[in-house]
Amino acid sequence: MGLMHVFEIIGTVAFAISGAMVGISKEMDLFGTIFLAITTAVGGGVFRDLIIGITPPTAFVNPYFCVISIVSALIVFIFYNKLNKLNNIIQISDAIGLGAFTAIGCNVAINHNFTGTFIIVSLGLFTGVGGGILRDVFAQEIPFVFTKEIYAVASILGAITLIYARKIFDGYTASYICFFTTFIIRVLSIKCGLHLPKVRSEKEKSKFTL
Repeated sequence: MGLMHVFEIIGTVAFAISGAMVGISKEMDLFGTIFLAITTAVGGGVFRDLIIGITPPTAFVNPYFCVISIVSALIVFIFYNKLNKLNNIIQISDAIGLGAFTAIGCNVAINHNFTGTFIIVSLGLFTGVGGGILRDVFAQEIPFVFTKEIYAVASILGAITLIYARKIFDGYTASYICFFTTFIIRVLSIKCGLHLPKVRSEKEKSKFTL
């Protein structure tokens, strides 16, 4: 088992936990909680596969990561009150998952003979953030990736790094460079509270005026 596969498992667990916790916070039942956990963990990969014509998607043919998601969701459902206090651990694990899935998405694109920078970066991005977007849509929330912190940008920069790293190093080394680039940018954004700029509405501005 390679290190990247270990990271992928950790990321799957983290994504599944985040999906399950959102489901519980929205007062979903056990099925809804499990469904949201699976969607968060494998949704990005399913979206990626459908785009490039892999049908049925890998997650359905080999449900290994779906099973991991289900087990993770059941653990969250049982121990929710305790896990709800481990936000920092979950965020770090989520950053690991983002890095791993971004690298995997890029490699899937390359292995299917896509050479354009845009499509490679896009498939890396979709794999990394697609599940979280679906999670928030199902939970009737504005997707987290559109509103807070440096998340999708970390995935994009990691994917670009992979493309240029492959011109110098072998594919495995480039994948790890992508992973660590994405992971470090994501963690720094959490620690430093980094956000992309927004246009502040007049209503928000009025809060700061006397």
